[in-house]
Amino acid sequence: MRSFLYFISVISVVCGPAFAQPTPYYPGDSASIRLEAAAELTLDEALDLALAKSPSLSAARYLAASTDGLVSQAGVIPNPILSFEIEDTGRRSTRTTTSTLGIPIELGGKRSARIAAAELTREVAKSDLQGARADVRSQTISAFFDVLIAQEQVALTASAVDIASGALRVAAQRVAAGKVAPLEENRAQVEVANAQLEKNEAESALKAARQRLSALWGNPSPVFTQAKGDVDVLPLRPALDDFAVALRDSPLIESARLAAERSRAQIQVERSKRYPNLELNVGVARNNELGRNQAIVGVAVPLPFFDRNQGNLYEASMLAYKSRDDYRSLKTRLMVELQQGASKFDISKAAAEKLESFILPSAGRAYETAKKGFEAGKFGFTEVIDAQRTLFQARSRYLTALSDSYQALARIERILGSNK
Repeated sequence: MRSFLYFISVISVVCGPAFAQPTPYYPGDSASIRLEAAAELTLDEALDLALAKSPSLSAARYLAASTDGLVSQAGVIPNPILSFEIEDTGRRSTRTTTSTLGIPIELGGKRSARIAAAELTREVAKSDLQGARADVRSQTISAFFDVLIAQEQVALTASAVDIASGALRVAAQRVAAGKVAPLEENRAQVEVANAQLEKNEAESALKAARQRLSALWGNPSPVFTQAKGDVDVLPLRPALDDFAVALRDSPLIESARLAAERSRAQIQVERSKRYPNLELNVGVARNNELGRNQAIVGVAVPLPFFDRNQGNLYEASMLAYKSRDDYRSLKTRLMVELQQGASKFDISKAAAEKLESFILPSAGRAYETAKKGFEAGKFGFTEVIDAQRTLFQARSRYLTALSDSYQALARIERILGSNK
């Protein structure tokens, strides 16, 4: 008995530290918010900030790291079982003390099936991490150009206020000279008030856009002065013929493909559980009545009469079919979204080019003509207002077309998972 206990103690001392897993350091909430510089912010600087400090991207990194533990645990063999049994506790002279060590033996390839499924889970998490990175990048690009467009809208509405104020001064002068009725001045005052309201709305939209951008790196109160970039220069989109090839490397597609493989691996995990494990028992029994030790060897085998894991195996099979169909559906859906995004980009870009090359210059000339004609007394104030509104609407449509182009391009980049 003493020799057996000594043997068990040696095993515990030697094997305990070898199989112990260190606890990783967790920084908790010690990380501070990283503020951008109180200066102009470029797109590259915004991307660096977001990719370095995005809370959602950090969460995806921790999730991917956690799967290393899953793989490690999947490969661990079952613990042995140490048991003691005493018979005839009332009389020491006839007492029998039995000590056994039960060693579980897994059959059916359970361990290898677990490891394969866990490794695929880790691959899915890594692919999801790349997808999260692409998502943060796409959101940052989209939010950055939202700020650029909002800045242009504020400048546009400020220009509209200046134009309306100038028209009001001309109207007031003509009213004072008795050339037009006071009604013209009243209408000019209304136009100034409307322009000021639109300017206030544009400033509010710019504030919200700035907050959405800085929130991507965890800063709810942006300190950068303005976004710096050329909003009028639209980049090229990938060719339609390249979409199918690029989509195969997309993190979204890769995650769905790996998830389907993991589901198939899970079938093997559940199938392996149909085979019962053996338990090998070895030990000694000290018989005080006989005055000697007796060796004990035994084997325990569960009999799978009722529970053959058939329910879990059926569930795993159905989930594997679901993952396969989800993968097929995702490929089709993303290809449709790519084509729609490309079409939206082309339409918006063509509209922006048309507005920039023809409509805006024409509207500008019409306004200048109406303004000069009003000052010379050739036109009424109605013509000036109509020309002013036409010019303002054309500029607003131009900015909207630019915004739609950038949003469509950001969506294409998100689907394809660019990580440049």
